Amino acid sequence: VQLVESGGGLVQAGGSLRLSCAASGTTSTINVMGWYRQAPGKQRELVATITSGGGSTNYVDSVKGRFTISRDNAKNTIYLQMNSLKPADTAVYYCSLRAVWPHTGDYWGQGTQVTVSS
Repeated sequence: VQLVESGGGLVQAGGSLRLSCAASGTTSTINVMGWYRQAPGKQRELVATITSGGGSTNYVDSVKGRFTISRDNAKNTIYLQMNSLKPADTAVYYCSLRAVWPHTGDYWGQGTQVTVSS
């Protein structure tokens, strides 16, 4: 499985960015894809996840109401729409895929930098 992220960059506080993550390979029929982020000197944290079937979503409290995760199963792609960005959102954002059935495995993208200036 390969995960390729795009869409990071530099934006002013209050602005918006949209991240994309395209998956290729044997991604499994049932999987959970998501976004994590890691700021300098901090641990990697979950930002949002979305399931393959029903599109059930989950968000960390700090991004609720500002970020929206979505997916296009036909394209094996997930998106993260980030609005009202804050300097605290500055981090490297990583795409993840957890394959559940019929194959299992955890996979990560290479990361994309998001920098929010004040």
